Amino acid sequence: MLLQLFNLAMGSLKSWAQDTATAQVVNASSTAQPPAWMQFVPFAIILLVFYFFMIRPQAKKQKETQDFLSSLKVGDQVITQSGILGRISGLNEKVVTLEIASEVLIKVLRSQVMTSQSILQEKKEGK
Repeated sequence: MLLQLFNLAMGSLKSWAQDTATAQVVNASSTAQPPAWMQFVPFAIILLVFYFFMIRPQAKKQKETQDFLSSLKVGDQVITQSGILGRISGLNEKVVTLEIASEVLIKVLRSQVMTSQSILQEKKEGK
């Protein structure tokens, strides 16, 4: 008797599980799946944000720096990246000779020249 009751309970449990699985398959098939390419849209948006907020401004700044370094000429007053102010007295493809005081010359790499001293004068006049 106990065995029959157990078999009846197991049979009803099996039929319930099959009904539930069938219902899930029907629900899953009736729900429309988005196209596969849609999962790449957030990734593309992130790439665009990185490009416009990080890569593009950096490339623009690097181009401006290269233009400035190529336009250097003897007599320009410049500031190096280490903060040394001087006047260009000699210019080479890779090396700049700066006069930082009367008859005191130093050589620095051209890439270490940061900006012109005219920026300091403009800030001083603006105050």
